Amino acid sequence: MTIRNAFYAQSGGVTAVINASACGVIETARKHPDKIGTVYAGLNGIIGALQEELIDTSLESDETIAALRHTPSGAFGSCRYKLKSLEENRLQYERLIEVFKAHNIGYFFYNGGGDSADTCLKVSQLSEKMGYPLQAIHVPKTVDNDLPATDVCPGFGSVAKYVAVSIREASFDVASMAKTSTKVFVMEVMGRHAGWIAAAGGLASEAEGEAPHIILFPEIDFDEAAFLAKVKETVENHGFCSIVVSEGVRDKDGNFLADAGTVDAFGHKQLGGVAPTIAQMVNRELGYKYHWAVADYLQRAARHIASGTDVEQAYAVGQAAVEFALEGRNSVMPAIIRENDAPYKWSIGSAQLADVANVERMMPREFITEDGFHITEAARTYLSPLIQGEDHPPYVNGMPQYVRPGNKLVAKKCEPFDI
Repeated sequence: MTIRNAFYAQSGGVTAVINASACGVIETARKHPDKIGTVYAGLNGIIGALQEELIDTSLESDETIAALRHTPSGAFGSCRYKLKSLEENRLQYERLIEVFKAHNIGYFFYNGGGDSADTCLKVSQLSEKMGYPLQAIHVPKTVDNDLPATDVCPGFGSVAKYVAVSIREASFDVASMAKTSTKVFVMEVMGRHAGWIAAAGGLASEAEGEAPHIILFPEIDFDEAAFLAKVKETVENHGFCSIVVSEGVRDKDGNFLADAGTVDAFGHKQLGGVAPTIAQMVNRELGYKYHWAVADYLQRAARHIASGTDVEQAYAVGQAAVEFALEGRNSVMPAIIRENDAPYKWSIGSAQLADVANVERMMPREFITEDGFHITEAARTYLSPLIQGEDHPPYVNGMPQYVRPGNKLVAKKCEPFDI
């Protein structure tokens, strides 16, 4: 078997465990020096390939690569950059092949969500048309948990654990002060179209009356009257009301409650903050004192409280991606298969990229209570195993110790390219 190099890139919003997938890819590749030469990482994701900014990971020690497993965010830089279709900008894809050819890259590992799966698929298709052998493997990642064909997306379990723990702790605070102070607390979490992260907050409520009392999902049209009635009833019965709201909550006409009027690099609407919108509505209509918080980057960067299950799965899909490539597979994604709920058992399977690219998996209606304000037992059965286990990073002087690779670039061999 001819020794060829590999290219690995991180895409989109990072997670607490995406570097664990990078660790899985690089460590596994290093075990096969007779088949895989150097693993190059794209500086700032796919942009690194387009601009031929390739990081030589072989210059990093085994200890540094191993430390990626407990380091949050994207060690090599990520980006929100969506390649256009082959018909719109074939030059971009041809540029990727040009760079891969110049550096003898025969393996393409793209670590991201649905848009990344689409890019991976297109690169694979074009390489075949151009007669350049390239095995493209998508490594799943997204805190939104909205990829099809896999039981869970690496990154979700850790953000789910963070949200559930945070709303429980904040609610204890609110409960202790509710008699004379704040009566309503609203925590906004990520989730543009799918309410998986918001649903995870429901794990903090293990008995009747426990917070969070209300969860607002993108899948359920927001009904102001019903919502306010629920808040009023909760405060009257329990003295306070804790709410988890997904950033993507919409009204009956499909409009985001927090539409900022702009779009991001992927063409998605920018959301301006639904928590203050909800909190101010409660104050205006019911007169309750409120506080609100936006978890934002905190929820996806919180490696100190990562789910042990999530870390294992993130590493496993990175490892499997390399193993798939060595088996000669192409245009596939390692998928997590649930074999049993309790005890939770899982294995690694595979999915065709054509079945994954640009497909969003929403929360099933049976995971949401009939009134639309909480999760069902079916949701708990699904969610609970995903937040199990602790995998703490090493601490020194009270602070977690994370690693920053040197990220040294290799010499360029191609002409400059404007993106």
